[in-house]
Order: sequence, then structure tokens, then C-alpha cells
Amino acid sequence: MLVVSSGEPEPVEQFLKLSQEQHRIQHSSEYAYPKWFIPNTLKYYVLLHDVSAGEEQRADSVYEEMKQRYGTQGCYLLKINSRGSNRGADEQIPDPWSQYLQKNSIQTQESYDDGPYTVISNKNADRLISDGLDNDIQVDGLSNNFKAHPLQLDHLSDTSTSFDATEYIKTTTSLHESKKASSGTPHGTCLTLTDHDRIRQFIQEFTFRGLLPHIEKTIRQLNDQLISRKGLSRSLFSATKKWFSGSKVPEKSINELKNTSGLLYPPEAPELQIRKMADLCFLVQHYELAYSCYHTAKKDFLNDQAMLYAAGALEMAAVSAFLQPGAPRPYPAHYMDTAIQTYRDICKNMMLAERCVLLSAEILKSQSKYSDAAALLIRLTSEKKHALRCYCQAMQVYKGKGWSLAEDHINFTIGRQSFTLRQLDNAVSAFRHILINDSKQPAAQQGTFLREYLYVYKNVTQLSPDGPLPQLPLPYINNSATRVFFGHDRRPAEGEKQAATHISLDQEYDCESSHQWKELEEQVVAVVNKGIIPSNFQPTQYCLNSYSDNSKFPLAVVEEPVTVEVAFRNPLKVPLLLTDLSLLWKFQPKDFSAKHNGETKELACGNDMIGAEVIAEFLINSEETKMARLKLFPHQTGELHILGVVYNLGTIQGTMMLDGIDPSIGLQSGKFVYNGMSVRGRQDLEIQGPRLNNTKEEKTSIKYGPDRRLDPIITEEMPLLEVFFINFPTGLLCGEIRKAYVEFVNVSKCPLTALKVVSKHPEFFTFGGNTAVLTPLSPSASENCSAYKTVVTDSTSVCTALMSSASSVNFGVGTGSQPEVIHVPLPDSVLLPGASVQLPMWLHGPDEEGVHEINFLFYYESIKKHSKMCHRVLRHTAVICTSRSLNVRATVCRSNALEDEGKGDNMLVFVDVENINTSEAGVKEFHIVQVSSNSKHWKLQKAVNLSEDKENYTFADIVFGNEQIISSASPCADFFFRSLSSELKRTHTQSNMFQGAVKQSFDEAVRLIQKCSKVDLNIVVLWKAYVVEDNKQLILEGQHHILLHTVGKEAFSFPQKQESPEMVFLKFFRPESSSLPTRPTPDQLSNLIKTSLHYPESFNHSFHQKSPEALEIHGSFTWLGQTQYKLQLKNQEVCSLQLKACFVRTGVYNLGTHRVFAKLADQVTLFETSQQNSMPALIIINNI
Repeated sequence: MLVVSSGEPEPVEQFLKLSQEQHRIQHSSEYAYPKWFIPNTLKYYVLLHDVSAGEEQRADSVYEEMKQRYGTQGCYLLKINSRGSNRGADEQIPDPWSQYLQKNSIQTQESYDDGPYTVISNKNADRLISDGLDNDIQVDGLSNNFKAHPLQLDHLSDTSTSFDATEYIKTTTSLHESKKASSGTPHGTCLTLTDHDRIRQFIQEFTFRGLLPHIEKTIRQLNDQLISRKGLSRSLFSATKKWFSGSKVPEKSINELKNTSGLLYPPEAPELQIRKMADLCFLVQHYELAYSCYHTAKKDFLNDQAMLYAAGALEMAAVSAFLQPGAPRPYPAHYMDTAIQTYRDICKNMMLAERCVLLSAEILKSQSKYSDAAALLIRLTSEKKHALRCYCQAMQVYKGKGWSLAEDHINFTIGRQSFTLRQLDNAVSAFRHILINDSKQPAAQQGTFLREYLYVYKNVTQLSPDGPLPQLPLPYINNSATRVFFGHDRRPAEGEKQAATHISLDQEYDCESSHQWKELEEQVVAVVNKGIIPSNFQPTQYCLNSYSDNSKFPLAVVEEPVTVEVAFRNPLKVPLLLTDLSLLWKFQPKDFSAKHNGETKELACGNDMIGAEVIAEFLINSEETKMARLKLFPHQTGELHILGVVYNLGTIQGTMMLDGIDPSIGLQSGKFVYNGMSVRGRQDLEIQGPRLNNTKEEKTSIKYGPDRRLDPIITEEMPLLEVFFINFPTGLLCGEIRKAYVEFVNVSKCPLTALKVVSKHPEFFTFGGNTAVLTPLSPSASENCSAYKTVVTDSTSVCTALMSSASSVNFGVGTGSQPEVIHVPLPDSVLLPGASVQLPMWLHGPDEEGVHEINFLFYYESIKKHSKMCHRVLRHTAVICTSRSLNVRATVCRSNALEDEGKGDNMLVFVDVENINTSEAGVKEFHIVQVSSNSKHWKLQKAVNLSEDKENYTFADIVFGNEQIISSASPCADFFFRSLSSELKRTHTQSNMFQGAVKQSFDEAVRLIQKCSKVDLNIVVLWKAYVVEDNKQLILEGQHHILLHTVGKEAFSFPQKQESPEMVFLKFFRPESSSLPTRPTPDQLSNLIKTSLHYPESFNHSFHQKSPEALEIHGSFTWLGQTQYKLQLKNQEVCSLQLKACFVRTGVYNLGTHRVFAKLADQVTLFETSQQNSMPALIIINNI
């Protein structure tokens, strides 16, 4: 705006000079300021005429010349008064600038610099402030409770506090006086009301006829220029930049000047034209279009990394959005925050940053966001050390109060401030507290915390790259749940091969089962060492956990892996990704051979001693507990110590989807998306042992024993056995015999020997005896795949039986041996490295129906004797489901026939066979093919055992077909002897318990009485079953054993369930004196005498001829003559008595009505007992 007074001699020439001077200043490089908006600057010519002094006619003529030269829109004649008037004192002219000028702005600044202060004493200041606090004033609805703050130890008594109060009062007083002094300065006192109207009209003419049309024209020109210069060419330029150069900024055709803030654009740059257009729109209050232009310019500036221009565009875009009428979009406060940060951190221009902060604070206050405005101003002060101290004091207030969200916020702020101040250790500690506590933050916030923590931790580790690995807080490790497994993973089943179950990390720990395995191992070790368990015996433990005995150092074998299962838990709601996960270990080589006896070896390279498996990627989803199995491969003998785990901790972009797969569900290795941040660290495995509670000192104090599961001793090379079962059934009939095969494979480099198997159920299986084959297999046996050895019998002599003898020693059940420990018949008793052998195994279905778990423990040794490990074991658990087949009941009683041998004896055996099979098993029918007897004293059909060998059993068979099964050969004899041994062991255990309870021993008489009723006869019932399965008929074979011990007592093959009484009465009794002899039971005393009646089967008598009169007699018959005898018999003595009976009529009579009482000769009458009643003796009386 060029202004010339009408009093100038040549106003038009003066206008020309001013215009030339303005042009020179704008376009000359000598002047840096002021800055011109556009080259084509609007020039508005104003002729100022003083009404009180100038010539009005001359002014009008000059104005007319101006209008002809500059046009009516470019010039104006303003007439004002500049002389004082003679108005009265009571006439008041309003101040036109009073509502626009801040009255105390200049004076206030002066008062701050030089103005006097009114100082109030400290005593008065204390009284003034304390009065305000004591009166419990309500400020904005909140009580004034500053006195109760826990960190304020002394209220205002501190020197610094008093000084602050004094300064506050001084400042307030000086401001008050400055306002009072400056309130009486008027403006525009020479102007009249007419002059006010002329000035308003001048501004209106300038705005509507000069400025606004010029702005509109400039906006249109800028828009046309942008369309022509940035249209097609800029679109193609942007496209090529995206496709071919990525994020790299392309070279521009203009010369770019670099500085710390980025680019400096030339005035004609298209980006600056957009900014100018936005500024013009902002000036004319077209805020929506201004926001759009600022937003477009911001994108271009950011693409070109022109950060100073970008910050200005962000700032103005935020202001434009705020000033839009009706607020179509919310105020973008983050634009202001980004602009402030760019000014302060990138451009290093604090003046612009402070301007932006003050502007943003005013906007926030207008929206009643006082807290955000205060936070913005606090951040501007940059008192980071004091802010950190305040946050640390606030942490003392909130800590331990349960305000977890507040604690997280304070810790997060402390971490950031500490990192800014380069107090990295404090920053790590603060972020660590956020992560290790049970956070209630949402997933997004937890992800932010974790990323900040990783960033800080990475900076800490970069300071000392060669230092020790730091301890990482995530993920959590449950140390007590750590499990250690020694050995290789077993090969899976192949076809019909079923691998031994052994033990693996997938199996759950069972305390009872573990105790059973320990007992089996002790049993076989005792057999190998001739009944003595060595003092250095250590039960084999392949899997160690918190329930196992970890007090001793576990033993591992060289070249066999050691697997450690670590339980990780992710407490956060964001997934964690562990990369390059492996075990941390320490190893001390030692030689445990007999020559060196534990001498320490020279250290070798770490990879040559121990090989470690590395898991490339291990993802733990949000709040998930996941197990990681890590392996070590020892290559030397020595002592190994597993210290912990080492890994890279990072996160993935959990919100992204890869090929339609959600990472939270779980992805394959190598498919995760990193967020580019991970740190290397470690976590130690520290396992606390069990609490000691044995001695008085241990019970009264808290002491824990050692847990050495992570400290194995690596021993010398040992053989390694693998066992496979071929055609092993899962279901059997009770008593069924099935043939299967077992394959033994030595997968190590050492020979294997002394292979044995031990089981609690030796009657379930057999590998066959060492007896020679008595007879060849019959063709039908081969065709039917029979498990028995058979021989063809003569059909004319069905009742004759083949008799043979066999000893239990031939079938591995010798005198004094453990029947549970079975020797496996390997060829030459050795299994060479890499060799395998298949052996037949016969299975016998248990007599009781249901599901049976049968444990096999395979024991083997190395040919070389080692000091640390003497043997190895392999476990297998077979699950067999048995269903009912036959129930066999047998009873033995004395025969009434009197043999010619005099001393001979015979008995009758009654065998009842019942089919108790259900139709669900698919069994059509059972055939009893043979009944065999096994005894040392008895055999079927023959009365006496003529063999002098008292150790052998005589096998006698009764065949019901044309093939006889050789019951004295495998597998029939095997299962018989194992069943017999198990029964004898069970009976022996019960008798020992009984003897231990009564603490009495049988005398000779009682043993003699027992011998009278003892039988020791064993019956084997062999059968075949025809089963329809899958439309095919199968033939199953089986056998049942009945052990007859006592005369007259029924024996069963199927276990009988004894119902326990509902209520048991408690009885109190006085223990009898141990000196009294034991009284035999009535059952034992009833078998002292054998009674036989000899009489004709029928007798004819002429009742009518001898006695024509008939008598009415009720009864059977009567004995005549002497009816009572008292005899004394020697051992094995036979005595005959003659009895007479009288029959009065015809009929069938039972003569077995007599009763016999007997006792031992040296016993008192009290022990006299009725003998067993004889069998029914029927006689037929006929009339002639």
C-alpha cells in the first residue's frame, strides 16, 4: 500500500518513486526481508488528505489523475483530520482501537525488566498461603488435600518453598501495578466520528475492490499453473518413482539446496505454489479448501524429505481443521505433535516449536482439554531430569497399591525419560517391570511396551557387544516343570510291527507305575547278582521331572542325545517369537574307563565335545504355555551342566495375514513376519530341590535338597536295544493261546548280551522251553497254524493216552529261581552291533476278563564292564483286552473201589465246563479237544506214578479227537509251569502272612493230617473255538488250568468274585498263648480214613414164600448184629468189617448211611472228627 499526502508538490511522481522503490526491494538480492508472497504483488495507491489543512480541490484533481493512471480499483482518496479540536471536556469520542490493542502488552514487558517489586516478608507469605489451605476450599469440585501428600514431608517450612511463594506474590503485584499505570493512554483523539466512517469505508473499498479480487485472481492463476505443471508429467513421475526407485527420492531437474531441515525449494517450485494457494484460502477463511491444499502439500513435502516445509504444512492443516465451521472433522492433535517434534528434533528450530506449542495449547484449551494442554507445555520446558525425578517419586506413591495401570504408565514414562537422558540401565529396569508384572493393558498397548523395551535393550547391548548375555524377562519359564530325557526317540511302528512303548516325553508321569518299574529292575538285578542288589545300584531313569528322584547325578551315554523340555509361558496378549533358541551348557571332560578312573581330559573345541540343536523359530501365542524340546549331543565322556537357554526375543506383526493364515493360530517355520526388532539374551534354569523333612533340624528349618536333573554324567558307549512286536494281538479270549514274534535289534556299536525279560505276569507269555521236539508237527497242525505240537492218534484207541514227563527246569522255572525273570534265547547269547533276530512268543490270555496292562522290562548288558553303567533296560507296556470263554470247575474225591495192590490209591475227578462267552465276541462254539493231567503223584487212568524221579511231572492226556496235543512240550507246558509257579507263590505269600499273624508253627501231627487230604493234581483243558470275523471263520486255541490241592474242595479256572459283607463287626480278643499246639481244621481231620462198601448190586428174595404176612413198616432198612466198632489202624493198614442189613420189602436202598469217626492215636478225644461220607451205595432188592 503506497500512501502519499495531498500536500506533496508532485503526488503522482511521488507514487512512481515509491512504486519503483518497492520493486527494487522485492526483486533485488540485497534485501532478505521482507518476504514477498508472489512476484506480482498487489499495489494499492492511497492519497491521504488532511481536511483541516489541505486544499480539497487540488486533492480531487490529483485523485482523478490517479484513477486514470491506476484505475478505480487500485487507488483511493482518504480524508481525515489530524488537528486537535476545541471540544469540551464532557464530550467523549470513542477509542476505535480499544477492543483490538492489548493495553498492557508493552508496559508489562517493561515491568518484567525494570519495574519495581513489592516484596512481602516470608512470614506474611506463609500466613497468606496457609490460610488458603486451612479453609478446605473446594476448587472445581475437588477438596484441597495437598497437606496429606505422602511425599510432602514439611509444609512450606522449607526455604525454597518460601522463596517460590515470595516470587509469586512479587510477580502478581508488579503485573497489577503495570495494568493500572497503562490503562489511561487513549488512541485516535484527533479523529472525528466522520473520520471513523471514512476509515471504515476505505478499508471496505480496499478489501472488496482491491484485495479480494486480487486474491481470487491469484488463486485462479496458481490453480491453472498447478494443473499445467503438475498434471500428466507429475503423475507419470510419481508412478515411475514408486515402481522403479522404491523409497529413494529421485533427482529433480531443479537445483536443490540442502540444509539440516531437508530441501530448500526455489520460489517457482510446484510444491510452494500449493502452499501459497493454501495460505490464500486460509486468509479468506476458506478453511476447507485450505485444509485440502495443506494436506496435499504435506504429502509432497514428506515425499521429498523437506521436513521444515512439512512441519509448517502440518501445523496449518491442524489450524484449518480447527477453524472449519461446524467441525466436519475432529481436531488432528497428532498433526501438531508431529510438527512440534519435527521443529524441535529434526529442524532444531526451537522458536518455531514454541510457536506451534503455544498455538496448539490455545486450541486445546478452547476445547476444554486442559490436561493435554498442560502436558504439551510441560514437554516444552525440557526439564527432563526434574520430570524423571517427579515420576520416580510418584512411583513410590502408587507402588504396591494395586493400581497396575497407573504403575504401567509411570514405568513407561520413566523408561522413556531415562532413555532420553541416556540412563539405559534405569530405562531397561523400568520397562522390565512393565513386562514381568501381570499386565491388564490391552494387546495394542502391550505391543507398544514390548517394542519400546526391545529398542532400549538393543541400544544397551550395542554399548558392550562383547559383554555377557543379558537376562531377558520374557517369556516366563516354569523351572520346576523342566523335564530331561536321555536317549533317542523310538522308531515308529512299520506295518504290523509294533515298537516297544518304552518311555518318552509325551507320556505323563505315573508314580505307581514308576515304582513298579523300579521293583522289576531290582528283581532282575538281584537274579543276575545271585540274589544280592549291589550297593552302587542306581535305578534307571530315562525321564526326570519334578516327581522323580533327582538327588543323584543322572547317567547319559555318549553319542546319545540329551533332550531338555522347557516350559515357556507368554503373559502378554501379543505373540512372542523366539529365534535361534538353544541350550546354554558347561562341560568338563573326564575319562571314566578303568585305566583312568575319572581323570580330567584336556579341553577341546566346544562343538567337538557337545553338539547343540538350534530351533530357528519358536512362536508363543498370546497368553499361551508352550513346551520347547532342545537337544544336546555329547561326543565325549565327562560332566555336563545345563545352565539355561539362549535366544533372540522379538515380536511378529500379529495383525497381518499371510496367505490367509492367521499367525496367532500358528505358522510353519520361516513364515513369520518380523517387525524388525529383536534382542539376544538368556534365561537361567534354576531348579529348587525338594524340601528336606527327615531330621529334627530339617523339620524345624527350611532346607532344600539338591536337584541334579540338569547335571548328567556322560558315560562310555553302551549297547542300545530296540524291540518290535509282530502280529501282537490287542484282544484275546480268556485262556487263548496266540503265537506272535518279537524282533530284537541292536542299533548301537557295542555287542549286547545277557538279554532277559522280567514281568509281573510271567504266565502271560513264553519264548518256549529248551526241550527237543518230541514229534513232528502233523499236517493239520501246519495247515491250521496251530500253536501246539501234535501227534496223530489211533482212532481205535481213543482212551489210551500218551504219557511223558518233564521238569519245570526245562521251561525256565527251576527250583529257587524267580519265575518272573525269563532268559531270552539269543543265538550264542550275543546280539552283535546292527544285528537283529526274530523269536517266537506264545501268549496266553489272562483268566479274568477285562483290560490288562502287562509290563515287560527287557534287561541287557554290554560285553565290556563299565564302572558307571552296568546294564540298560527297555520298557514295554502291552494292553490286552480279554473276553470270556470257558469256565472250568473241577472236584476230586476218593474212589470207593478197593485196588488189588493194597497200597494203591485212586480218586475220581469231576470236570464241569461252562461256556460263559457272550455272543458279542463272535464265537460260534467251543470244542474240548483234550484234557491233560500234570502231577508228580497222579495221572489220568493210572493209579501209581512208577517213576522214581520225584522232581518230574507226569503228563497224561485224554484226547477227544484224532490228534493228541503234546502237553509236555511248548507252549502248553510253559504256561502250565508258569501258572503253577504263580499260584504257588501266591499261596506261599498268603501262608507266610497267616503264619506271621498267628506266630505259630504246625507240629508234626498237623502236617501229617494235612498230607492225608493233599492231592496236588493239575488239570489242563485244551479247547478250540470257531470265530467268524470279517466273513471268515477262524480257529482259536486255548487252555485252562485247574489246580486241585485238596480232596473234596472245588477248584475253578475262572476267578470267583467274593462279595464282601456290607458291615464288618469289630471284635476284641485276647491273644492265645503261643505254647498251645495248633488245632487242625475239620476239613483236614475228615480225610484220615477211606471207606469202601462191597456189596452186590442187586439181591433177589422170595418175600411171600418166606413170610406170607405183610408188615406195614415205614422206613428203609435196618442194620443187624454189632453196629458199632472201635478199631486202631496202623499207617496204610486195611481192615475189613462184615455188616448185616435187613430189608423187609422190595425197593432201592442206599447203604451209605454209616458214619466213621477218627482221630490220631496220640490225640485227645476232643479232636475226633467225622470222616467224609461215602458215595451213595445203592442196592436193588427184588422179589422172586
